[in-house]
Amino acid sequence: MNEAEGVVAMADTYHNYVNGAWVPAAGGELHENANPADVRELVSIHSRSRRADAFAAVEAAKAAFPGWRDTPAPARGEYLARAAALLRERADDIGRDFTREEGKTLREARGETLRAAQIFEFFAGEGRRLGGRTFPADGRDTFLYTLREPLGVVALITPWNFPVAIPAWKLAPALVAGNAVVLKPATNTPLTAVRMFECLAEAGLPAGVANLVYGPGAALGDVFCESEDVRAISFTGSSEVGKALAAKAHQRLVKVQLELGGKNPLILADDGDLERAVAYAAAGAFGATGQKCTATSRAIVPRGRLEEFVAKLVAAAKKVVVGSGLRDDVDMGPLVDADALARVLGYIEVGKKEGATVAYGGRRLEEGDLAHGFFVEPTVFVGVTPQMTIWREEVFGPVLAVTAYDDFDEAIELANDTAYGLSATLVTKSLARAMRYVRQIEAGVVHVNSPTVGAACHVPFGGYKESSSGSREQGREVLEFFTQLKTVYLDI
Repeated sequence: MNEAEGVVAMADTYHNYVNGAWVPAAGGELHENANPADVRELVSIHSRSRRADAFAAVEAAKAAFPGWRDTPAPARGEYLARAAALLRERADDIGRDFTREEGKTLREARGETLRAAQIFEFFAGEGRRLGGRTFPADGRDTFLYTLREPLGVVALITPWNFPVAIPAWKLAPALVAGNAVVLKPATNTPLTAVRMFECLAEAGLPAGVANLVYGPGAALGDVFCESEDVRAISFTGSSEVGKALAAKAHQRLVKVQLELGGKNPLILADDGDLERAVAYAAAGAFGATGQKCTATSRAIVPRGRLEEFVAKLVAAAKKVVVGSGLRDDVDMGPLVDADALARVLGYIEVGKKEGATVAYGGRRLEEGDLAHGFFVEPTVFVGVTPQMTIWREEVFGPVLAVTAYDDFDEAIELANDTAYGLSATLVTKSLARAMRYVRQIEAGVVHVNSPTVGAACHVPFGGYKESSSGSREQGREVLEFFTQLKTVYLDI
């Protein structure tokens, strides 16, 4: 360590995991992974893969697939159960690495690691529930039934904002269904993926069944689209990248699953609990530094309650302690990197130029311990209209746009006025109003009297419109994506 500059000069180097071994990238290139709370700290160093590395991982998965396909599904589930136990045992250590490379608080990072273990446990149980259906046949001697079979090699491309939970909810169902996989994690959160693969390896997963390659998404994604051996791609990330990936993959009729953006509303009803609404808005907008596809981006409030709502929300924002997620007293960590900081600050400036008013926040924080990180204040905009950019586009930062409505029809219309449809919530005491909202809201994940964030691992997750490609993640429903259906007419 250079004491004069406070720079960590040494960090461990990690390579791709292909065919059961940690192997350097063919070109020998490396990528440095820095701490977003203090970029002077080098967290880890990772191989930077090229196309040849991605093809090698696909080949390893292809070779391993027949043996894994023929492994009984309950036995496949047992590997996941062992990996889940390891994730639980190591939640503190994994959470610390997670915080150092992504920025979330230790509480959030540890909680997400335990959620990944829970996901593995759920799908371990699905190994004993996989199956098809039987049907009555027209013929007296015909046994008519369906089978669910694995696809083959599937590619998984995951983002940085949930670097352990999202890989888990793609890996676990893909593996228990009998597929062999290649995972490409986000370039700025590779260490968390390493920790998960260490657990899979120590659980005894056969060589080649799960492979890990780091590198630029465009180059490796192209390999997954081009390779005749890749039968499905599951992607979570930006709408622009997801649409481009799907367009390429569809040329080969590859199955594609997309989980994209969100612009999630919180509606406070006339009769809703104001304190509860403020708490949900603050948690949804500022938790995880607003870097969630389910983050609360818009608050829609009765005009007569707007002033009080904003005053209490600003008071809540002022209480948010910003700093390194490694500190116990911190509520909100940094944005993930310099690009994310520039994007969020850019949206804040656009909001001002378009006529919205910053009720609180809006600044980069650079004082004291925050000087070398990507910190921004929790930000509340008022005077926002539906035509404004901060109302329409996903900011992916701790920025909440607030607007007023005059009647409940207008509130629903405002909530649905977006290209996205992932998550939404209503705060109300009226069951009739709640049921009307559930019927009319255009979102795949619907909350009543709870925040827009959060999703149980055993129920489907996904959105309407441009938030998802149609198929659902998590729950038993995701197995429909990772399997193909065979109908059997057996004349006896």
